[in-house]
Amino acid sequence: MIQFYLLSILFNAAAGFVLLRGDSGEESSLEREFRFSLGNETFRLVLGILTMAIGLLKLLSPVQGNLPVLGDILPALAGLGAGFIILLGYYQSRSSLDDARSSKAAETVSRNRKWVGFVSLGAALLHFLFPQAFLL
Repeated sequence: MIQFYLLSILFNAAAGFVLLRGDSGEESSLEREFRFSLGNETFRLVLGILTMAIGLLKLLSPVQGNLPVLGDILPALAGLGAGFIILLGYYQSRSSLDDARSSKAAETVSRNRKWVGFVSLGAALLHFLFPQAFLL
């Protein structure tokens, strides 16, 4: 469906931007002008859930003319990965458990969150520019 195509581009771009921006303490123009913060936990929770949902739906409903799974694999996997990392960050900020395994996993995720952000932004850009590509 073409609606999921548009939503996939929007949510992959937003999730990639949030992952690349990280938890920097600097105030952006969005926060100054519109009083809207990308670091807001509720926003990140909703963005993570919707990005994962759109990634899953993108696998289930391909765009006309593409192969059913391969045609939308990169944006779907980027959405699933970015949404998962955003949700994991939300969970870790709310969790009071301090386990050695969870801290090791959190360290691995925090080291690779920028790479997932780049992949998510790249998938959104490529998906926008080349709508009928074989693996996009």
